[in-house]
Amino acid sequence: MSLKSLGAKVFAKQIQRKIKQWSSNPEDTQMKVFQQIIAKGKYTSFGKNHNFPRIKTYREFADNVPIRDYEELKPYVERMLAGEESVLWPGRPLYYAKTSGTTSGVKYIPITKDSMPTHIEAARNAILCYIAETGNASFVDGKMIFLQGSPEMQDKKGVKLGRLSGIVAHYVPAYLQKNRLPSWETNCIEDWETKVDAIIEETRNENMTVISGIPSWVQMYFERLQKKTGKKVGELFPNFDLFIYGGVNFEPYRAKFENLIGRKVDSIELFPASEGFFAFQDNQDEKGMLLQLNSGIFYEFVKADEFFDADSARLTIGEVQIGVNYVMIVSTTAGLWAYNIGDTIQFTSLMPYRVVVSGRIKHYISAFGEHVIAKEVEEAMQQAILETGTRISEFTVAPQINPEGDELPYHEWFVEFEKEPQDMEQFISILDKAMQKQNSYYFDLIEGKILQPLKIRKVPQEKFQHYMKSEGKLGGQNKLPRLSNDRKIADKLQKLIKTD
Repeated sequence: MSLKSLGAKVFAKQIQRKIKQWSSNPEDTQMKVFQQIIAKGKYTSFGKNHNFPRIKTYREFADNVPIRDYEELKPYVERMLAGEESVLWPGRPLYYAKTSGTTSGVKYIPITKDSMPTHIEAARNAILCYIAETGNASFVDGKMIFLQGSPEMQDKKGVKLGRLSGIVAHYVPAYLQKNRLPSWETNCIEDWETKVDAIIEETRNENMTVISGIPSWVQMYFERLQKKTGKKVGELFPNFDLFIYGGVNFEPYRAKFENLIGRKVDSIELFPASEGFFAFQDNQDEKGMLLQLNSGIFYEFVKADEFFDADSARLTIGEVQIGVNYVMIVSTTAGLWAYNIGDTIQFTSLMPYRVVVSGRIKHYISAFGEHVIAKEVEEAMQQAILETGTRISEFTVAPQINPEGDELPYHEWFVEFEKEPQDMEQFISILDKAMQKQNSYYFDLIEGKILQPLKIRKVPQEKFQHYMKSEGKLGGQNKLPRLSNDRKIADKLQKLIKTD
């Protein structure tokens, strides 16, 4: 055992004990965070506009600070972009994380001197919790790859601007610098396909032990690696034993990953975003990720099915329940106040508080009142995959409201198969029954002959990649929406399919 791996084990146990201290006192931990951010927020323009100097309790905060999304917070951000200080948080941000919004176009999320360390510590602690639990620290001696955006920065009135993954690249600890791949030059390549090819050349002969990134883009790297070398990823990298991912549910990709690798590897799920690093998987045997209650983020939750009601209740951590779909609202040391990040979550445990990401509040299907969410389609797909031995590369779902002829409407699943089911009708039946079991509204619509069972449209290989490229969203942190309430994605995919 190397000194580095031994040191990692000792440090991991220390961090694990600290995490248990705050996670076993969730409400007190959150109240301390609340008091700390209010104390600083009262010196800002936002705080003065929302009576922060007089706020003593959470309820007073909720009465004075309405829930906002980026579009509603944008006037404050624009003042910051123009160079004004102490608008949302004292002083000026360290960075703006540039990200694409579904309704707001480009978003500029502030990252401050107070919030930046929480991103780094949470990522570090995810790995340390894995080491403390499993005792496996040998991977720290090998090479690690993080598929991410370019670390190059622009300037906005003296504040650096870049993608979150590129910003984080500047904070890789010194003791990991020699282990990190790809090179700085390769990481700066903007074209994703060119970048992946360069990464392959840099990594194919290295002792890769950790690989990290959004599953769909790591999958692309694995596929091209296998095509280039003629070997399974696990054969090429015999010491590769840890996959770290975030952004999307890994389960629909798991079977294909295991086929590409040639064996199973451990994995750690993360829940990072430009607005904050919210959760990470702290236990290999537990479903869900540990919510970061001690990271400068104060959480509120609103039931998703009540979110658009005028009198929807705002709940704190002590008021949530397991299995309910909540919109997650955050107030942070970056100056986001009662901010709707757009994600929906469900709690899988309340001691400690663990969550799964169930979807996006704006990404759902409810063309007929069924309100299907991402978690439901992902779990249905996973069940069909497991029961039929199928492997998929990607999928998305959309409603077909106006089918041809006298057909009933239906949900159309666009699926790129890596290994098709032997019996497609059986696969569809399993998928549809799993959807009916999870969603009572969908069940009623099928039973009432309002909808017919779902249909699958097979998508040829790489057509999803072609779609993302046509949208300027190939690679990096971009993710394909799992489902949509309209036909925008579906119609573009259909055109790509017809040109095949």
